[in-house]
Amino acid sequence: MTTAREQLVGSHREPVEGSTRLGPCDPGQTLQVVVTLRRRDEHALEQTVQKIARGETPEPLTREAFATRFGAADDDLAKVEAFAKEYGLRVAKRDAAAAAVTLEGTVERFQQAFGVELAHYEHPELGGFRGRTGSVSIPRELSGVVTAVLGLDDRPQARPHFRMSVPPIGPRRAAPHTAGFTPLQLAQIYDFPSGSDGSGQCIGLIELGGGYQESDLEQYFNELGLRPNPQVISVAVGTGANAPTGDPSGPDGEVTLDIEIAGAIAPGAKVAVYFAPNSDAGFVAALKQAIHDTKNKPSVISISWGAPESSWTAQALSQFDQTLKDAAALGVTVCAASGDSGSSDEAGSGDVVDFPASSQYALACGGTHLVAGGAGSTGASIAEEVVWNDGAAGGATGGGVSARFPMPTWQSGLKVVRTDGSPQSSLTGRGVPDVAADASPSTGYRVLVAGQSAVVGGTSAVAPLFAGLIARINASRATPVGWVQPKLYSHPDAFHDITQGNNGTFAAARGWDACTGLGSPDGQKIATALGGTGGT
Repeated sequence: MTTAREQLVGSHREPVEGSTRLGPCDPGQTLQVVVTLRRRDEHALEQTVQKIARGETPEPLTREAFATRFGAADDDLAKVEAFAKEYGLRVAKRDAAAAAVTLEGTVERFQQAFGVELAHYEHPELGGFRGRTGSVSIPRELSGVVTAVLGLDDRPQARPHFRMSVPPIGPRRAAPHTAGFTPLQLAQIYDFPSGSDGSGQCIGLIELGGGYQESDLEQYFNELGLRPNPQVISVAVGTGANAPTGDPSGPDGEVTLDIEIAGAIAPGAKVAVYFAPNSDAGFVAALKQAIHDTKNKPSVISISWGAPESSWTAQALSQFDQTLKDAAALGVTVCAASGDSGSSDEAGSGDVVDFPASSQYALACGGTHLVAGGAGSTGASIAEEVVWNDGAAGGATGGGVSARFPMPTWQSGLKVVRTDGSPQSSLTGRGVPDVAADASPSTGYRVLVAGQSAVVGGTSAVAPLFAGLIARINASRATPVGWVQPKLYSHPDAFHDITQGNNGTFAAARGWDACTGLGSPDGQKIATALGGTGGT
């Protein structure tokens, strides 16, 4: 076997603080690992994306054209396959368009192939997981070909960004009318264009655990008067599956919340739910599969899971960001929740932003506290809207400045306002979030999970809300709006500016701020700004 090896840049893992090593993994245990590869003509891909940012490219690439121009080269794929054969590993999936190969084999074979030692660990919050420390090594002939090796370590990578307002109300009972809003009420309050229901579009949802029950969706959509019900399909990624636990406070709450909001806002769209294991490999694989899905072809993707930037390895962060860049080139909008733990993002100390929201290729969705007014018992207009911050127990919108990604050109000139009254400072990195909407659990969303009605908040509700809006707009256009941030920042008047409140370190201010971004949506104005129609 090949002996000349080198460490894979960005693959270093530190032990998880507070974890206990229980012992080595069973050498005969079978697992899957995702190996990502460099793309063909990455320089041209970068140029294509920058043209989109400048508005110079009128139409996004088709998935077929993207695969031809920027998929992994046949020679590179052959090198990885030869390497796998040499070490007794099986190629479980080969995806040139996504530039990824999934390998399957035993722990023993993977340890030999990548120069690692895999062990079982236990953590009081993360539970049990398979882990490694140090760096991955690869044969020298794969240097520059392989960009990441994900899945050797299967510690949970992300957490869902939703918050329950109160315990579930009871089996098969509707929440009181004054307890939270339905998605349709929020669509009215935020003036979403009413001439389109998202027909012909597909909304992709990324889920890392739990599942949904068909009976919940049927009852929920029927109660909203949505007949026929929105079409919802589950898509397995690796070993992921629609596996409801029956616990509305667990991952089921996230999955069902995402479906019910996206489906209610754009009932004519197909909702494709991509289920993957909660690991860096599963998260990346789910996004790759959704973006390059030539069957369902989602035009917008919603992600309500994330984790502090500081908790990602460099290789995983880079690969996820690269995949989001793929989405930009393909005209796929990706909405990502900015987190529910204020400016610290529960990172332990200091200010940290949540990823993937901190990628410039994701529409980072923050949260507000909304009070409605006007006609009707729940109101049809905004009476008051401030930054969502219900304190440590109730949660607060994530937001701040990235330590990993530079400031994009369309955020040039923006400043950060701090709660302590210190002078405003210019952005030094990617600012989060871009947009915001109702997220406080006390003014949240009425949903039905595991047969129980509940009011739920969190920025995880904002991502599918915006995804539904984008689907409505896409349905009224010849081509999808795609990577929307460069366009939205030139139309700040399409948002309700939020000027009161804070998320810990950062304070609201006129214009963009690190709590609510540009503000909450005026849906019709956003549609006009993005070249869509839909009427009022």
